[in-house]
Amino acid sequence: MIQVEELSKRFRDQVVLKDLSCSFADGQIHGIVGPNGCGKTVLLKCICGFLPPDAGQILIDGKVVGKDFDFPPDVGIMIETPGFLPTCGGMENLKLLAAIRKKAKKPDLVRAMQRVGLDPMLKKAVGNYSLGMRQRLSLAQAIMEDPKLLILDEPFNGLDRTGAEEIRSLLLQLKQEGKTILLSSHNQTDIDTLCNTVLELDAGRMQRRFSPSGW
Repeated sequence: MIQVEELSKRFRDQVVLKDLSCSFADGQIHGIVGPNGCGKTVLLKCICGFLPPDAGQILIDGKVVGKDFDFPPDVGIMIETPGFLPTCGGMENLKLLAAIRKKAKKPDLVRAMQRVGLDPMLKKAVGNYSLGMRQRLSLAQAIMEDPKLLILDEPFNGLDRTGAEEIRSLLLQLKQEGKTILLSSHNQTDIDTLCNTVLELDAGRMQRRFSPSGW
């Protein structure tokens, strides 16, 4: 369970999140929607521990982010553009990332690439990947350690219709495996197809919380 309690965050004079309270149940897909600049990415970064709140707190399984731990211990993150080495291939990049925590072995990396629709044997440098291929590789690094929580900011950017359908199918599979997924998307189809609950933000405040009609 993720609990956001009276969370506020500002950058100089700009208030990005204001007294935001909400919760996200385990084992479901939760969407976060709203116009550009409404605070979606900042909220996800606060949950990840990347940004400290100015007020309020975030609890994951009863432990406070930034107090009981700096970063959630079992999370896969896809926010903005990961710093892949452009001269290395996809598998080589994943190996370098996996060496940081030493939780994922080569078979885990192979499976992660296959699940997102990439060839683990492909030698092409990431600098020559298409935008959609880089997006798939970003998702592969998020799932390669088999985390129980996934935080995905606009995971469908750069994907064509077929690619988006494939990734939606993968996310539903991950939910069936017991993962908790937080995602933001501007695409209503993504939200309607995937999400058990949706949090709508505007100017850093919760406008409403609802379940898509399909749920």
